[in-house]
Amino acid sequence: MGKPKVAIYWAASCGGCDIAILDIAEKILDLSAAVDIIFWPVAMDVKYKDVEAMEDGEIDLCLFNGSVRTTENEHLAKLLRQKSKVLVAYGSCAHEGCIPGMANQYDKEQMCAYVYENSPAVDNPDKVRPQTTHKVKEGVLTLPALYDTVKSLQQVVKVDYFVPGCPPTDERTWEVLTAVLEGTLPAAGSVVGAGTTALCEDCPRERKEKKVKRFYRPHEIVTDPDVCLLDQGVICCGVVTRTGCGAQCPSVNMPCRGCYGPPEGVTDQGAKLIAVLGSIIDSTDPEEIERVCATVVDPLGTGYRFGLANSILRRSKLR
Repeated sequence: MGKPKVAIYWAASCGGCDIAILDIAEKILDLSAAVDIIFWPVAMDVKYKDVEAMEDGEIDLCLFNGSVRTTENEHLAKLLRQKSKVLVAYGSCAHEGCIPGMANQYDKEQMCAYVYENSPAVDNPDKVRPQTTHKVKEGVLTLPALYDTVKSLQQVVKVDYFVPGCPPTDERTWEVLTAVLEGTLPAAGSVVGAGTTALCEDCPRERKEKKVKRFYRPHEIVTDPDVCLLDQGVICCGVVTRTGCGAQCPSVNMPCRGCYGPPEGVTDQGAKLIAVLGSIIDSTDPEEIERVCATVVDPLGTGYRFGLANSILRRSKLR
């Protein structure tokens, strides 16, 4: 019996999850000795046709990172699901849509109009845009078609396990790989490489009674390094984010952004954050409350930075 076969794929994401796999450092040698990596387009020359030629279920483990926003992403999601025994949504983009999912505030026409025509950095008087096909003398060149809506991986195919994080930490990545190799994975559908409670449980900062007169962005205030950031009016998403990262951001005086997704019992991370912020405003005067709320810059981007595509909202109404 040969070594387990592993595939790694990068869909609509920044590439940070591929780097996170390399962040296991010298353990990459242990991984290489234990498995055969048979598909990893960013690191090796393997063609889609090679995957299409595989038997169904031939891949033992597939780490799929990135959301689904093009026809190519969707094709590979379905193909790798078909060819893999275990399909893992690896990282926040595959798990919840992440930053690409913020595009769900718009449709593809609005996005393309800005990117290729109206952005201050663009000089495109002929309003040329990428096309899905273009004929040249050698044949027809093609590009994937862009969808109106960005989706998480589980909205397209059945996912066996979810590994949150933007990107997942090296410790959690190694835990997941080890669990697969040793056959100690939990029940299918579980979030692995993370805890179940709110990140505040791991944060070393002292928590007091939260009474806030205004909210600050990190550059607007010099914070006490020992006191809960939210107590000081800095919007920290740790209260609505699951454990797993080791509270790395609050430990270096930066608020949690929420990339590990909601803890158990929280259906919508953004809605829960809004409820938390509303509960700590130190006022009963409607006008003052409105002024305090106005200090929350970009509420949608703050609460749904990583999970809009997978939230109750999903997207804005299409025109």
